[in-house]
Amino acid sequence: MTDSNASSGSRKPRSFTVDDPAAKASTGAPESKAKTARKPAAIPVTVEMTMEQDDPFVSQPEALEALTPPPATPRPRRLTAGKILLTSLGFLFALALGIWTDTLIRSLFDRIAWLGWAATAAAAIAALALLALVIREIIGIRRLAKVAHMRENIATKARSATAREARALAAEVAGLVAANPLTARGRKSLKALDDEIIDGPHYLAFAERELMAPLDRQARQLTANAAKRVSVVTAVSPRAFVDLAYVGFEAVRLIRAMAELYGGRPGAIGMIRLFRDVIAHLAVTGAIAAGDSLIQQVVGHGVAAKLSARLGEGVINGLMTARIGISAMDLCRPMPFKALKRPGISDFMSDIANVAGKQADPGKAAGGL
Repeated sequence: MTDSNASSGSRKPRSFTVDDPAAKASTGAPESKAKTARKPAAIPVTVEMTMEQDDPFVSQPEALEALTPPPATPRPRRLTAGKILLTSLGFLFALALGIWTDTLIRSLFDRIAWLGWAATAAAAIAALALLALVIREIIGIRRLAKVAHMRENIATKARSATAREARALAAEVAGLVAANPLTARGRKSLKALDDEIIDGPHYLAFAERELMAPLDRQARQLTANAAKRVSVVTAVSPRAFVDLAYVGFEAVRLIRAMAELYGGRPGAIGMIRLFRDVIAHLAVTGAIAAGDSLIQQVVGHGVAAKLSARLGEGVINGLMTARIGISAMDLCRPMPFKALKRPGISDFMSDIANVAGKQADPGKAAGGL
C-alpha cells in the first residue's frame, strides 16, 4: 500500500497561507480573474406614480414648512393723514354731541324741571361710563405695548444679559402672567432659584421653559380647535358669505383668546390693532393659494382623491386659521421663541386632515362615534 501511494504521486496534506505563491501554483488558480473581477455598481431604478394611484407617503414636511408663516412683529406706529382725519372728525362729532345734549337739557328744563334733572343725571352717567371705557381702552393698549416692549428687550438681551437683568426681565414676565394658574408651577420654580448663582442667558431660557411651556400647549390647543371648527363649518356651509363670516369670527375669537392667555387682555381698540397686525403680517408674507395641487402636496394624493371641492375648501380655511393662530402667538407671547420650538403648520395638519377624512368617509366617522 505504501509503495502504491508513492507511485501514484499523491501528496501529503499541509498548511499554507492565502498569499503564498506556492499555494497559488499548486491550486492552479489564475491570477487574472482576481484582477479583472467586476466592481459592484448601482443599478438606477425609476419609480413612476400617477395621480390615480394612492400616495404611499405621508404629509410632505417641505410643503408644510413652506406654509408656516415667519415670526410676526408689530407694525410701526406712524402719524398718517388718515389718523389725523379720523381724529379731527371724532373731535367734531364729540362737540356736536355735547352741543346737542346741552340744548336738549335746557329745553327739558324750560318745559318740566324734573325732566331736565333726569336728563342731566343720564348725561352724567353716560359721561362716567364713557370715561371708564376710555380708561379701559388706554390700559389695554398700554398692556399690549408693554408686551411688545418686553418681548423686544428679551430678544435683544437673550445672549448677553447679566444675571440681574435676566432676573428683572423674568420677574416682569412672571408678573404679567401671574393671573393664569397654568404658570403657578413655573413661578414657584423661578422663586426657588433666587439664592442660586446662574448666568443671565441660562436663566432666561429656564424662565421661558417654565413659564411659557404650559401656555404654549394651551395656545396650540386653542389654534387646533379653531382650525377644526373652521374646517368643518366651511365644508358644510351652503354659501361663501357664511364661510367668510365664520372664518372672520373664529379669527377674532382666537386672537382675543390668545392675548388673554398670555396676559395681554386688550380692549376693543387694542383688539382691532392686534387683529390688523396679524392680518397685515399674513398679507405681507403671502396668502395660501387654494387649489388641488396644494391639497395633494399637504395631505397626499390618496386623501385628496377622496375629498370633494367643499372639503378641500374646508382644509384650506383650516390651514389659514392655523396660520392666524401662529402669528397671534408671535404677537401676544411676552417672550420670543428661543429655548422652546416655535409651532408650525405640521403641528396642526394631522387634526385638520383627520377632520377632513371623517367628513369624506361618514361611515368611518359614525363608527368612531
